[in-house]
Amino acid sequence: MKSRRTFFAPIVVALAALATGGWLLQRGAGAQQNIYTNARVFNEVMGHVSSSFVDPKDEGDLYRMAIDGMLQELGDPHTGFMAADEYEDLRIQTQGEYGGLGITISQRAGWITVITPLPGTPGERAGLRAGDQIVEVEGESTRGWTEDEAVARLRGPKGSPVNIKIARLGADQPIPLRVVRDEIHLKAVPTTYMIAPDIGYVELTVFSESSTDEVRAAVNQLRSQGAKGIVLDMRSNSGGLLDQGVAVTDLFLERGDAVVETRGRVQDQNHKISAYSADQYPGMPMTVLVSERSASATEIVAGALQDHDRALLIGRTTFGKGSVQTVYRLSNDNWLKLTTARWYTPSGRSIQRPYGIDAPHDELTLGDAETDASAADAPTYRTDGGRTVYGGGGIRPDLVIDPDTLTRQERQLVTALQDNLSTYMETKFAFGVAYNEAHPELKPGFAVTPAILDDFYRALTNAGVVVERETYDDASRWVSYQLGYEMTYSRWGVAEARKWENRTDAQVQIALDLLRRSTDPQSLFAAADSYRARRAAGGVPGSQR
Repeated sequence: MKSRRTFFAPIVVALAALATGGWLLQRGAGAQQNIYTNARVFNEVMGHVSSSFVDPKDEGDLYRMAIDGMLQELGDPHTGFMAADEYEDLRIQTQGEYGGLGITISQRAGWITVITPLPGTPGERAGLRAGDQIVEVEGESTRGWTEDEAVARLRGPKGSPVNIKIARLGADQPIPLRVVRDEIHLKAVPTTYMIAPDIGYVELTVFSESSTDEVRAAVNQLRSQGAKGIVLDMRSNSGGLLDQGVAVTDLFLERGDAVVETRGRVQDQNHKISAYSADQYPGMPMTVLVSERSASATEIVAGALQDHDRALLIGRTTFGKGSVQTVYRLSNDNWLKLTTARWYTPSGRSIQRPYGIDAPHDELTLGDAETDASAADAPTYRTDGGRTVYGGGGIRPDLVIDPDTLTRQERQLVTALQDNLSTYMETKFAFGVAYNEAHPELKPGFAVTPAILDDFYRALTNAGVVVERETYDDASRWVSYQLGYEMTYSRWGVAEARKWENRTDAQVQIALDLLRRSTDPQSLFAAADSYRARRAAGGVPGSQR
């Protein structure tokens, strides 16, 4: 019996191998044949549409439609086919200087959405703000547009206007805006100053070719003026050049500390990037301000500093743009921008927010959408020092702090102004310029007096903006803030305007208070724990959680 089993075993194995091999060969042939069959069916459909569809269609356009349809079905708004002119637009955008509106955009829920208007640009002056959906450009619906299509249509010659309509939370109808294009120059650090006797403030708004040099120069300047702690404000930074994001992070980490990791299906898309120099400011406590407008390279910086316990993050969960795009050159000078990997923080968190899940969002600080409870179902990770951080997309700050909210009366005024938003913004700008010219004695930090409010109300009325005086007076705090910012901006520029904002900015003031209680990162985290405990016990006023 033993010899029989030994004898038959090879025969059984051989028969199994023959059967399996034959099946594999047939399977391979079928797969290859299936590819050719699909290609033949596609060409047949193309031929029928080209020759017999009720409306004539150019065959080249049909192929482009087929390509766009395939890429759209991938469900990734960052993947797209680009003709030569579209690729040139992308190249210009990544160089950090271009002509347009000065806004960063992304496709969300099928619409082109403003992430943030850049300071001092036509988009900001026209009143565009984070969360606005651009639903029309020159009368054409933007539903389904890719980011590249929107960029191509919104850019144009300097001085040329573009007419758009925006959908905004709380507005019943789309709001029409006319924005005049201008040449956009991106300064990475527009604002640097001593916000307190021993604390410096640095605003980093973009990662361009000069970002690292500008941040280093700003921090060095502040340190020479006595700064022992730093507030790094990246709430309006939607990203930029990856190498600059890594280099800025490197300023504050030790040599060899992980900065970010990319993971993709293809081996050459898997990379680990680490700091290559020593921490240039060892032991210096630092708070980093982030918001839902903080995206891409900003999230890489914030995630690395948080994971290595180098900085305390304050604000709201970031945008969640953590994918890597590779550009491939195709035939006939066409290009393919394809998402090939995702970014991961040193602790292993994916920065990319799943598509279809929006970031916690507030509209002109009207909302109160993000709560500590929103982290309950998120995956947890540990920093170098054992602190808990959360995944799920975007970078969740250590302290979730909402911006200041508007009162009910202030919301009523905002609603009343929406139908005349462009006129309101233009009138406010013109009023600020005229008032500054008539009052050369004005100093930074001036007070908006009742007389100024009266003059501005008359200016609005003369411009055709009809608002009940009682509604206007009830919202005097908000109007004073708006006017003060506009007049400061037009007189002294973006840096002084940011100082004006920071005087009453809840997130900045909390960061400042915590830094005053700290001498190093560890004592900063301890101060944050104490704040968190007081907040949980109801000892912190307002909507800050």
